[in-house]
Amino acid sequence: EVQLQASGGGLVQAGGSLRLSCAALGSTFDGYVVGWFRQAPGKEREPIACISHRDDDKYYSSSMKDRVTISMNNAKNTVWLQMNGLKPDDTATYYCAADGGWNWPDDACGAEYRLLEDWGQGTLVTVSS
Repeated sequence: EVQLQASGGGLVQAGGSLRLSCAALGSTFDGYVVGWFRQAPGKEREPIACISHRDDDKYYSSSMKDRVTISMNNAKNTVWLQMNGLKPDDTATYYCAADGGWNWPDDACGAEYRLLEDWGQGTLVTVSS
């Protein structure tokens, strides 16, 4: 089990960029798959991107695929989500999640993502038009 802290959200104008951070508090993501998800008001939570501790293994869902990049630092204790070209429809609470029992990012970002073990508290992103 790992404790997660998501940060980096805020208010941005349409077309702008934000970089979200997911920190493993007092631990690392070594052996974990980590993902970013979002939930807009009145909508279901959806996957955005997932990455394994093997940094070259990443998966992007179709929701923001061409506008985001997921990465992990060398210390394996922070995962970033760089978001570009933000739109008002991207307004949502963004969550990171992690699980040490999953091997593949495409599984973590797949239909069973709700089963990921550890979830952060979420960071709010608001995109103004």
